[in-house]
Amino acid sequence: MPTKKSTIYKGFSLAIAAAILWGVSGTLAQFLFQKREINVEWLITVRMLLSGICLLSFAKTSERAPIFKIWKTKIDSLQLLAFSIFGMLAVQYTYFAAIKHSNAATATVLQYAGPIIIAIYLAFKHKRLPSLLELFAIILAIIGTFLLVTNGNINTLAISNTALFFGLASAVALAIYTLMPMTLLSKHKSSVVIGWFLLCGGIAFSFMKAPWDIQGVWDTKTYLFTALIILFGTVFPFYFYLTSVKLIGGQKASLLASAEPLSATLLAVSWLHVPFSLWDWIGTFCIIATVFMLSKK
Repeated sequence: MPTKKSTIYKGFSLAIAAAILWGVSGTLAQFLFQKREINVEWLITVRMLLSGICLLSFAKTSERAPIFKIWKTKIDSLQLLAFSIFGMLAVQYTYFAAIKHSNAATATVLQYAGPIIIAIYLAFKHKRLPSLLELFAIILAIIGTFLLVTNGNINTLAISNTALFFGLASAVALAIYTLMPMTLLSKHKSSVVIGWFLLCGGIAFSFMKAPWDIQGVWDTKTYLFTALIILFGTVFPFYFYLTSVKLIGGQKASLLASAEPLSATLLAVSWLHVPFSLWDWIGTFCIIATVFMLSKK
């Protein structure tokens, strides 16, 4: 029987591993977009389709879960389809589009403004003013975003308007992605829910970019990095993260997931030589600090 301490260590390790893998996959995607001219929409379609199939296969064979039960209730089916489009697909597309138009480091950090949007939404929902801690976190996130996109110069943008739009849109999508599936996750296996989200989102996006419409320069690195993004950037980290939530709770798991922008930034700077100034680092830590603050709530 595993001890409580070993369970906690396992949960912490899985959460950190998931965050690092997500950060690495963003950097690999940047390489494919900018060095191999891989189409963003194509990668999203293939990633979601194959990852969804892998997770559902795992749920069926290893967890013995009834993977089609979720479709037997009308309300569950409608929620699943809605979240697949406005949650899973939206967060995938805006994040990868932000990477294409800027870099993995900037896109990942901007996405982590999502918890601020959640805090504002919950304040409106419960008809209360944000607490002093939430207000401070909001101000800190705004300062961090400002420094990240301007390098401290109010007269210029360090990234394009398109990159800024998709980066902030990914933060909104992350908030929706976090809040929408709670009911489904309480009734069905997480691997089943996430598997169907990915598969349905991939099927929907196939109408925009068919998986067989392959473009770009294909060599050993292209094949390898695409496989890594699907397996180690989607299937494994999702499973690791959801397992860590069960072991140590969502609060601690989400806090540890803030290692994702750090891993993406460090890899992008060291491997792809993405320029990252002092202002960028300060902005990054301001945004990540808000995750720690809001986790106290």
